[in-house]
Amino acid sequence: MRVVGDGIESEVLDIGAAIKLAEEKGLDLVEISPNADPPVCKIIDYKKFLYEHKRKQKEIKAKASKVIIKEIRFGPQTDDHDFNFKLNHAKKFLTDGAKVKAYVFFKGRSIVFKEQGEVLLLKFAQELEECGKVESLPKLEGKKMIMLVSPKKSKK
Repeated sequence: MRVVGDGIESEVLDIGAAIKLAEEKGLDLVEISPNADPPVCKIIDYKKFLYEHKRKQKEIKAKASKVIIKEIRFGPQTDDHDFNFKLNHAKKFLTDGAKVKAYVFFKGRSIVFKEQGEVLLLKFAQELEECGKVESLPKLEGKKMIMLVSPKKSKK
């Protein structure tokens, strides 16, 4: 097997010699690439290796962007004042970097007004054009007509 490590020349040794070399250094012999010909082993402090690996994974997880989805509910006959009130909330959510899931909920027999609900959502999307872009157009799912709006990328 090929033995590598910090301050160690890359050399091909048998298993016994490799383990003995690792023990002399007070470190562990870890198999890095078993499929290589010959297999590659590294002489390292295994606990330190695990610690650094966990720290890197934690760092990557912290840097990953978390998607926040805010929901805004309308009725098929939502009034202009209510519409504008909810529109202002949506603009605030989008500028804060959250996605907005706007939906019209049809209660009982109000499902006959599904065209009205679609017009309402399209008007909503048109009003949000400067701070967000439509990710999915209005579509009916059961008693809800759903539309997703994501924030526009800010130019820095």
